[in-house]
Amino acid sequence: MQSFKPGEIVSVGEAMIEMAVTHEGLYRRGFAGDTFNTIWHMAQVLGNQFDLGFVTKVGVDSLSDAFIEELDKDGLMTKGVCQVSERTMGLYMIEIDGVERHFHYWRNQSAAKLLADDEIWLRKAFGEASLVHLSGITLAILSEDARLRLFNTLKLARTNGTRVSFDPNIRPRLWASRDELCSTLQGFLSVTDIALPSFKDEADYWGDRSPEDTLNRFLREGVDEIVVKNGSKPIVAMADGKMIVKTTPNVSGIRDTSGAGDAFNAGYLASRIMGHNPEKSVVSGQKLAGEVICNFGARTPKDRIPSLF
Repeated sequence: MQSFKPGEIVSVGEAMIEMAVTHEGLYRRGFAGDTFNTIWHMAQVLGNQFDLGFVTKVGVDSLSDAFIEELDKDGLMTKGVCQVSERTMGLYMIEIDGVERHFHYWRNQSAAKLLADDEIWLRKAFGEASLVHLSGITLAILSEDARLRLFNTLKLARTNGTRVSFDPNIRPRLWASRDELCSTLQGFLSVTDIALPSFKDEADYWGDRSPEDTLNRFLREGVDEIVVKNGSKPIVAMADGKMIVKTTPNVSGIRDTSGAGDAFNAGYLASRIMGHNPEKSVVSGQKLAGEVICNFGARTPKDRIPSLF
């Protein structure tokens, strides 16, 4: 089982202003975004045992300042957050229909779209990293040239012992075409050590007929550790040549499924960082995801964070 070198744990992507419903007609402002949700939950679970940080760009305005202050307050390093003028943070609103959610986005002027414009800055941000986490949304918001800079930076980091975790997190509306989506996500598998796909997304775009199909396709691309999420159905994973199938526990009191996959990623990766095996780490991911869906919004209230270890 490959171990993690000593160093920082960083996540790269876009954080947005979140307007999440609390009850009829009222919304709570917060900050969220898939890779941010993951690193935030990791920070709450791991506490001060590790240095964790978020790598992104935000604006020069009061909301961006509030986001940076919240990172610091919640135990995340802010040195990877760059403020740029004439841009701001994107915004999204969650509408709830039963337990299903619908998203509305305003992100045309998102500063995070510029996060890979400076390769030297990006290399510094990843320079001390033991683990770098990213997603398909991270890639979707970038220009083609910026994706190449990010790819090259990850490739270089891996030669220095950094491990890369990747959640494809497919959002078709963010991509110019199906071909661009598929070729980009497949290309980044060559710099991925831990893949965290969702079966439904993969089935829709690659025609996978089962989670095992998804797992085997990622194996053929050279990824050694794969965990296929599948909603309330069993998790199928492969690590160190061993197949793992874990039933997902039933959860009562579901309010909002936003951020369930991000929370699973956090629990799984935090457990792996702590040295636990993949099977135990799947259980940690399930436990954290099961808590986030019992609350509104994509992040679990701090007083509801479960103990995983």
